[in-house]
Amino acid sequence: VQLVESGGGLVQAGGSLRLSCAASGSIYDINAMGWYRQAPGKQRELVATITSGGSPVYVDSVKGRFTISRDNAKNTVSLQMNTLKPEDTAVYYCNAEIRRSYYTTGNLYWGQGTQVTVSS
Repeated sequence: VQLVESGGGLVQAGGSLRLSCAASGSIYDINAMGWYRQAPGKQRELVATITSGGSPVYVDSVKGRFTISRDNAKNTVSLQMNTLKPEDTAVYYCNAEIRRSYYTTGNLYWGQGTQVTVSS
């Protein structure tokens, strides 16, 4: 199983970026999917998660600015980031709880990360 992110980059404060993450490989089903971020010198933190039914949860600092969505048919999760701030600068990682067969429990998989830099 692989998670591959795309969509990071450099943007000015107030701008927007859209991150995407695609899961591939031997997948039976996917439970929760989410986005985390890690800024230099800081611990990795949750940004947003979304259940298989589409219910989102956001960290307070991004509420009203970021929107998480997923396409269950394509095994993808996206993060639309608007009104970006310099403090949003970090490496963003997607993750997903994936079952590889009916008989197995879910395991957590991570993408390789994509850099988001917001200039002031």
